[in-house]
Amino acid sequence: MKNRAMLIGSIGAGKSTLTNALLGKTVEAFKTQTLTYYDWIVDTPGEYTENPMFYKSIMATALEVTHVFYLQDATNGKMIFPPGFSMGITKLPIGVITKSDHPNADIARSIDMIKSVVSSGPIVITSSVEGIGIEYLKELVKLNDMNSMKNFVIAAMDDKLLFNDYLYTSRNV
Repeated sequence: MKNRAMLIGSIGAGKSTLTNALLGKTVEAFKTQTLTYYDWIVDTPGEYTENPMFYKSIMATALEVTHVFYLQDATNGKMIFPPGFSMGITKLPIGVITKSDHPNADIARSIDMIKSVVSSGPIVITSSVEGIGIEYLKELVKLNDMNSMKNFVIAAMDDKLLFNDYLYTSRNV
């Protein structure tokens, strides 16, 4: 299977805008009503994560991907994922902080929130408008195991790229 990522997050978290940035498109973001497949990306409706009745759709779609991007809007103080949510999906998790360039962005709060979801895995701070973190996401999707992703994060030595290793150590890298 070709590596493919599914983007999940709340309504307005920036899934469609991030999809466009990852694909090099500059089209306007739109309200995703259904699963939308683009090359190596699956964009999901925000309702899938905001309503637990749709979790079965997330689980079914996860069968078609190798990685899952868990999006947290840096301007939103609400976390919609339950703690440890990524552990219920057996695909490589990547935490994504969106809208880091926004004046109301609270990066530290967003990192803490996404760490409760992605207990072990990379966290990428992004701005689709400024292109921050986009290349890191593309490279992480090319990797096929958690150890390779961890080594990539360590080698990058960039404060926009973190690795949460809470499952295996008492501290984060």
